[in-house]
Amino acid sequence: MIELEQALERFIGEIKGTEVYKEYSRQKEKVSRFPELKAKIDEFRIRNFQLQSATVGDELFDKIEDFEREYEKFREDPLVSDFLAAELGLCRMMQQINMTMTEELDFA
Repeated sequence: MIELEQALERFIGEIKGTEVYKEYSRQKEKVSRFPELKAKIDEFRIRNFQLQSATVGDELFDKIEDFEREYEKFREDPLVSDFLAAELGLCRMMQQINMTMTEELDFA
């Protein structure tokens, strides 16, 4: 088990060494300098998650359109858009890692 833990530590180090993670860290640091903006971003993320996980069918399309209109100006702020883009990049990388691990371990 110790060997696996060491491999995991190395793997985490590799993730942290990627440009995707470094960009996320840079954007996170920029946003952290503005606590009110960070709170608004967190609210946006929570509402977005709730909307996508609690709504189904045609209702989802309409609610997403309303949500996007409501936050359109907010997302034009370069700090917000850059942070959200960096976060999305990291999320996609982590999803790909998880999918690859699941496939390779035949864990379906």
